[in-house]
Amino acid sequence: MNSHTFPPTRDERFWATLIHLSAFISLFIGLNFLAPLVLWLLKRDESSFLNEQGKEAINFNLTISIFSVFAIILTLILIGWPLLWLLSVLWLVLVLVAAVNANQGKNYRYPVSIRFIK
Repeated sequence: MNSHTFPPTRDERFWATLIHLSAFISLFIGLNFLAPLVLWLLKRDESSFLNEQGKEAINFNLTISIFSVFAIILTLILIGWPLLWLLSVLWLVLVLVAAVNANQGKNYRYPVSIRFIK
């Protein structure tokens, strides 16, 4: 892996932003972590910035997916509907915040995320 130079290059910022935003594309197939995973696997060896931001995007989207499964199960007792709405808003806002931070060359760490990939 190439060592990371600070600030991240324009290319690194572009790809990190794309990794975060790619979750929106993956959502349409029900696996919001799939596109970030693919992009991370392709770009992780190019810089530590891309490696770190890719892991963050994957971990967060996997976390949201797991929480969503539980919320869907809870819809049977009606409490799941507000939980699904809250998770959706949280996901949308945090993915956008992460993308903006990555575009500015800042390492962003999602506040609600299980660290599957370290």
